[in-house]
Amino acid sequence: VQLQASGGGYVQPGGSLRLSCEASGAIFNINVMGWYCQAPGNQRELVARITSGSSTNYADPVKGRFTISRDNAKNTMYLQMNSLKPEDTAVYYCNAVLLRRNGGGLGIYWGQGTQVTVSS
Repeated sequence: VQLQASGGGYVQPGGSLRLSCEASGAIFNINVMGWYCQAPGNQRELVARITSGSSTNYADPVKGRFTISRDNAKNTMYLQMNSLKPEDTAVYYCNAVLLRRNGGGLGIYWGQGTQVTVSS
């Protein structure tokens, strides 16, 4: 099982980016998917999370600016990031809690991270 994150980049304050995270491999079902961010010198923190039933929750600093969504048929999750601020600058990681096929059990997986830089 692998998670592949993409969509990061460099953007000016007030700009937008859309991150994607595709899960692949021997997956039976994905329960919760989430985005986390880690700025230099800081711990990794939750940005947003979405369940298989599309219930969502967001960290307070991104409420009203970021939107998390998922396409269960494609095992893909998205993060639409609007009104970006310099303090959003971080490496963004995707995460999935999923049930593996063929009796593989439950597993927690991380993507490789994608850099988001917000600067003028």
